[in-house]
Amino acid sequence: MSVKELDSLDKIVSLAKARGFIFQSSDIYGGLGAVYDYGPLGVELKRNIRDNWWKAMTQKYENIVGVDAAIFMHPDVWKASGHVEGFNDPMIDDKQSKKRYRADMLIEGEIAKLRSNEKFEEADELQQMLDTAGSREGLCEDLHKIIMENEIRAPESGAFDWTEVRQFNLMFKTQFGATSSGSGEEDAVYLRPETAQGIFVNFKNVMDTSRQQIPFGIAQVGKAFRNEVVARQFVFRMREFEQMEMQYFVEPGTDAEQYDRWLEERIAWHKELGIRESKLRTHPHPEDKLAHYAAAAADIQYEYPIGWQEVEGIHNRTDFDLTQHAEHSGKKLEFYDQQQQKRYTPYVIETSVGLDRTVLMVLCDAYREEEVDGDTRTVLKLNPEIAPTKVGIFPLIKKDKLQDLAHKITADLREDYNVLYDESGSIGKRYRRQDEAGTPFCITVDFDGVESEGEDTVTIRYRDDMTQDRVPVSRIKEVLSEKMKSWKP
Repeated sequence: MSVKELDSLDKIVSLAKARGFIFQSSDIYGGLGAVYDYGPLGVELKRNIRDNWWKAMTQKYENIVGVDAAIFMHPDVWKASGHVEGFNDPMIDDKQSKKRYRADMLIEGEIAKLRSNEKFEEADELQQMLDTAGSREGLCEDLHKIIMENEIRAPESGAFDWTEVRQFNLMFKTQFGATSSGSGEEDAVYLRPETAQGIFVNFKNVMDTSRQQIPFGIAQVGKAFRNEVVARQFVFRMREFEQMEMQYFVEPGTDAEQYDRWLEERIAWHKELGIRESKLRTHPHPEDKLAHYAAAAADIQYEYPIGWQEVEGIHNRTDFDLTQHAEHSGKKLEFYDQQQQKRYTPYVIETSVGLDRTVLMVLCDAYREEEVDGDTRTVLKLNPEIAPTKVGIFPLIKKDKLQDLAHKITADLREDYNVLYDESGSIGKRYRRQDEAGTPFCITVDFDGVESEGEDTVTIRYRDDMTQDRVPVSRIKEVLSEKMKSWKP
C-alpha cells in the first residue's frame, strides 16, 4: 500500500470545508478575510485539544491554577505593556495596485523565490541582509533599503513602485460605554491582542486567594484579536484567534533552569498529542533578536506544508511585566518569601501556544492519502483522544433487527464517547466518510453477529490499518478503551 503525505495546504482547506471542520466566516456573503468558523467536527476537535492542554497544564500540577480574564481591559494596561507604542508591523504599499504588504515577509517571499530557482547564493545574501536589519527604531529604513537595492517587485502587479516602509499598530480599537463622544482617546478601549496581560494584572488577586507560593503558574485559554494587514495561510494567521497560555512565576536566579524545564515539557506535550517527532523542532531566538524584555526565547516549530512555522513560544520575560504594571498602576506586585525573609518581583516563564495553529498542525500531521486496491483513501490518523468522533456505528443494511442493536450500542456508548450512527449508503462509503473525519473506530452490526448462537457480536474496524475484529457486544467498551490507550502515531 503506497502512502502519500500532505503536500499542499489547499487539500486541508478543501477537506476542512467538505467534512465540517472549518468554514470561511460569513461564507454566504462572500466571507470575511482571515476570520473562520468551526463546524460540527472542528468545534469538537478544537474543544478536545483545548481540554487536553488544560488538563496537562492545571490538573497535572498542584501549583498551577486558572483564570478567565475579560477581553476588554483598562486602556492603561496596554500602555504599561508597551502595546500602544510598540505593537506594530512594518508595512509597505505598492502604489500601482494599492496593495499593502508586510515588508519583512515581502523580502522572505523573494528569498523563497530565489531558492526555488536554485539561486542559493543570492538567497543567502538576501537572508543575511534581513537577519541584520536594524532595531525597531531603524527597522523601517533598513527594510526599505533592502527592497529598493534588490529591486523586489510587488507580487501581484509586478511593479517596482513602492512607498516608504511604515509601522502600523495591530490592535483593534473601539469605543467603550453606551454613548461615545467620538472625539478621541478618553473612551477608547482595545480588543486584547494577547491573553497574557489578563494574567499579569490578576497576579496579586490569584496569589492572595489561592494561597500559592513561588513558584506557581496561572493558565488561561481565550480569544485574542490582531488587525493583521497581511493575514493568510488559512487558520495559521487570523484576525480573531485563540491562545492557550501559562505564565509561571519564579524566583529571580532560578529562571534559566525553569525556562529549560518548560521548553522540554512543552515539546513533550506536542508529541503526546500525536505529532510525529520528525515534524517538530525547537528554534532558539538569537540574542540580538530577543525582545527588549526577554532573557531567552524559543519557538516550537512544526513543518507545515508552508514550511517550518511557530506553533508555540517559550519565553523568559524576566520581571518586565509585573514591574511595568506596578509602576503604571501604583500597586505593589511583589512576593514576600517568609523563609528567606526577602521581597522580590518574580520573573515569568511564559508558554504560549496558538489553539488554531495547533488544530491546523494536528490536521496536517494526521493527513494521509493511501492507495487501497486501486482506489485512493483519504484518512486523518488523529490521536483517538482528540478525534472529533470516537466511534461510528453502522447497521449493515436497513433491517429492524440490525438497526435495533445498532441503536442500543449507540445509546450505550454515548455516555462515554462522541459517537455517530449512520445507515446511509454502502458500508464502504460509510467507512470512507469516517476515515476523512478521523474517526478511529467503526462498529458494524451484521446478521452474522445477531443470528449467531450465544451473545450478539459486532465487527470493530480500525481506521489506521483497516483491520477488523469480531467482538462480543459486552466487550465493546473494554476493547475501545484498550485500543485508545495503546494508540501510537
